[in-house]
Amino acid sequence: LDKQTTDNRQQTTDNRQPTTDNRQLIRPVKALLKAEPPESAHVHLVALPQMRVADNTKHTTQQHMKKVLFSLLLATVFGGAVAQDNTRAVGGNGPQLTIDKEVHDYGTIAKGANGTCEFTVTNTGDQPLIMTNCKGSCGCTVPKCDTAPIGPGKTTVITVKYDTNRPGPINKNVTITSNAVNAPNKVVRITGNVEAGPDTPTSPVKEQSPMAPVEKGM
Repeated sequence: LDKQTTDNRQQTTDNRQPTTDNRQLIRPVKALLKAEPPESAHVHLVALPQMRVADNTKHTTQQHMKKVLFSLLLATVFGGAVAQDNTRAVGGNGPQLTIDKEVHDYGTIAKGANGTCEFTVTNTGDQPLIMTNCKGSCGCTVPKCDTAPIGPGKTTVITVKYDTNRPGPINKNVTITSNAVNAPNKVVRITGNVEAGPDTPTSPVKEQSPMAPVEKGM
């Protein structure tokens, strides 16, 4: 029994003390734990914040580009609006007819004078304006208009000729028929007065010659 107890104590002591092989395995592990991490690990740790900075920079650049593009878009739209204002185009809802005056007054003119006047028509819409007909209220008033399409912001001229060989007041209408949504049958007027010319005799008046008195017989 004493011998068995002694053997058990010896075995316990052997278990408590590491063997030479275990000590050889533990030493490299301790050395690895005490050693500094490899340089590549530092590189990865340093690169990670740099990558974040690069991502933030890229995001900021994208936002700046978006702002620049948005500004250019606004400038383009605003520039187009200014260009339309310069051409007097208000746009919207098809062709629109705008005329420079409602009435042309000749004033007092002589008989046989030049009876021609002009009206300027502008298309202030966003679609082509087409004038299909221009008609005077009588045969003495003859308008002339171009039936070719008039683009948005463009102008054309209507010529009206009045027969000034007709003395007296002028008060005539001209009707402009077109596809304008605001004035499909626009009416303008011409006014004034034609003076009467001096009366010219058609043949000279003969004077009567004196006649000798006739004596009556007794």
